Amino acid sequence: VQLVESGGGLVQAGGSLNLSCAASGTITILSAMGWYRQVAGRQRELVATVTSSGTTEYADSVKGRFAISRNNAKNMVYLQMNSLKPDDTAVYYCNALVTSFIAEIGHWTAGNYWGQGTQVTVSL
Repeated sequence: VQLVESGGGLVQAGGSLNLSCAASGTITILSAMGWYRQVAGRQRELVATVTSSGTTEYADSVKGRFAISRNNAKNMVYLQMNSLKPDDTAVYYCNALVTSFIAEIGHWTAGNYWGQGTQVTVSL
């Protein structure tokens, strides 16, 4: 299973960015998907998650400014980021919980997968 993010970049404070993440590979059940972020020297932190049924959860710091959504048919998750602040500067990582049936061995596997990350920089 691979997760590929896109949409990061440099934006001025108050601006907007939209991140996308595409999941591919042997995916039978794509459960919760989400976005996390990490600043160098600090722990990775939750930004937002969304379940397969659409239930969302947000970090307090982004509530009212960010919106997470997903397209189950395309195995994609999005993060619309508005009213960006310099404190939002970080590498943003896509995350997905995936269950796969491997037909060749007749076996189920499950894993927690991460993308490679995309840099978001918010300037004053």
